[in-house]
Amino acid sequence: MSILDTFDPHSSEIITPSHIAPPVEGCPEIFLAAFKEQVLDLLRQNYGAQEISSMGAGGIRVPVYRFTYRGKTLGCYLTLLGGPASVGLWEEVQAKGGRKLLVFGSCGALDRELAAGHVIVPSEARRDEGTSYHYLPPSDYVKIPTAPKLRGILDGLGVPNVVGRVWTTDAFYRETADNCRKRREEGCLAVEMECASLAACSQFRGSEFYQFLYAADCLDGADWDARLLGNMPAEGWEKYLRIALEAAVRL
Repeated sequence: MSILDTFDPHSSEIITPSHIAPPVEGCPEIFLAAFKEQVLDLLRQNYGAQEISSMGAGGIRVPVYRFTYRGKTLGCYLTLLGGPASVGLWEEVQAKGGRKLLVFGSCGALDRELAAGHVIVPSEARRDEGTSYHYLPPSDYVKIPTAPKLRGILDGLGVPNVVGRVWTTDAFYRETADNCRKRREEGCLAVEMECASLAACSQFRGSEFYQFLYAADCLDGADWDARLLGNMPAEGWEKYLRIALEAAVRL
C-alpha cells in the first residue's frame, strides 16, 4: 500500500474535528490565516482582534480571534508550516464555524523573472505531500476553483498579480535542482508547503479556500537567493495584511 491508495470515501472517521473543537457562538464565517506573528500583532493593535477560542495540543496553543473590518466580522489565526499542521488547524476552525479561509504568506519563486514581493494566485497545486491524498483521489495536481474569483478581487483592488501553478512539498530541504526544473517545465511559478493540502481538505469538507502568495526567496539559479525571506520590513507585513483584509470582505 502506498500514499496513492489512502483515500477512503466510504468508511467513517474515528476522530472528527468536532470531538476536539466544539462550535463557538458568534464564530465568523470568513477567516484569515497568516504565518507570521507580526501579522497577528497588527490585527490586535490596529483592528482590536479579540480571542474567542483556541486550538492545539502537545504544548502548542493557537488562539482564534474575531474582529471587525469595514463593518464585516472576520476571524484570524496564526497557522503552522506544512500540510498536516495547517489542515489540522483549518479542520478545527471549520468545526468552530468557519466556512471560508484566505491564507497568505511567502513562497519560493521558481522563475527569477518574478520580482521579489510579487503576488501569486495559485490555480493548481502539485501534490508533492501526503495530506491531500487522505481527502481526494490521487492526481498530480489539485485545482483551486476559487482562483478566478480571488484574481478578480485583486484586479479590482489594483494589486498586480499572476495566476499559475504552484508546487506543494513537505520537504523544503529537498527542493533539488532537477525537481525545481521539472516543476518549472510543468508551469509551476513557485514552491510552498500548504496549498495542495488545504485545497483538498476544503473541497472534501465543502468549504472555500483562497490563497495568495508573495515571492520571497528564489530557487531559479545555481545558488539560492534569499531575497526578501527573513528580511521583510514592517511596511511589508502591513501591505500584505491590507490586501488580505480588502480581499476577505469581498469573498
